[in-house]
Amino acid sequence: MEGESERSSENLRRSDREDVKIIEWEEFDHELTRLWSLCSALKLATEKKQILQPKLESLIQVSTESLRRTNELEEMRQRLEARKLLVDKTSIACKVTEQDVKKKEDNLSTEVRSLLVGGTTLSIAKSKLQESNCQLEGESGYAHLKIVTNKLRKRQQFMISQVSFIYPLKIEAGPSQDQELESFPGGSRLGTKPLSQGSVRILGLPFSMAPFTRMSFFTDKKEVQKSATALGYVAHAVSLIAPYLRVPIRYPLRLGGSKTYIRDYAPYIEPSPSDMSPITTLSQNSNFVEFPLFLDGQDTTRAAYAVFLLNKNIEQLLNFVGENSLGPRQVLANLKELIRIIQSPDYIDSL
Repeated sequence: MEGESERSSENLRRSDREDVKIIEWEEFDHELTRLWSLCSALKLATEKKQILQPKLESLIQVSTESLRRTNELEEMRQRLEARKLLVDKTSIACKVTEQDVKKKEDNLSTEVRSLLVGGTTLSIAKSKLQESNCQLEGESGYAHLKIVTNKLRKRQQFMISQVSFIYPLKIEAGPSQDQELESFPGGSRLGTKPLSQGSVRILGLPFSMAPFTRMSFFTDKKEVQKSATALGYVAHAVSLIAPYLRVPIRYPLRLGGSKTYIRDYAPYIEPSPSDMSPITTLSQNSNFVEFPLFLDGQDTTRAAYAVFLLNKNIEQLLNFVGENSLGPRQVLANLKELIRIIQSPDYIDSL
């Protein structure tokens, strides 16, 4: 370490020797003058430096303050740009909200107009209701309608009594010897047991379903004729009662006494081509089938079906007066029950 320091000191001495300038005596005055002028210039520069230093410091402070304010202005400008963006977004949202409010105002105005129209309609309906109430309370109101309906029911009772007088239905003392059919499980309106076919006669003629369900060589021809005549009476009575009650029967009748036919426009059984009878209307052509209410030869199916349709007509009239059928084959019993209900005092009050 000591050797290295010695070498460095020697190097410094050598460099100092090399920097030393040798001045001749003749040039000494000139060099001295130059050095003196250099010292004076250095002193003057130092004085100027000392004079300029406060100014430079003040300028540096001013520049620093200016830079600081410039940075603040830049930050403020950035915040201002962010505020502008926020204001733009808020403005767009306000425009959208304004459009929604305008649409809602339009919808509200439409609903208000609809409400006004509904209120006007309601007021008109209310006035009509009041007029209707006044009409119901007046001479032509419900009381008058009830009086007219009572008169109509009494007239219907009178007409039905005429039919009952023409075709009296009487009950035998005991059950018929022919055949007793099934009875209606619910009973009649009076609570008595429904009558069987053999216990009721129309104009003294009984009706039995035996020939219509089973035809043989030993069948009594007189019994068959009596049943056909009884069915003709029933058909005529039904054709009279239905218009009195203003009920269009479902299966129309072609009256012919003991040779009466009943029509079906949609039969359940397959008809033969000779049974088809064309009917022409204003709008379209339709066909119906006529079924005999009497035995035509050995074919009992068509006659039994005709009795079924006739009972359906009587059942329709029973349903109109608020009663059920006594049974699917109880033709005479159903007819007697129909006449009994119409002639009862409760029929007038059942409005």
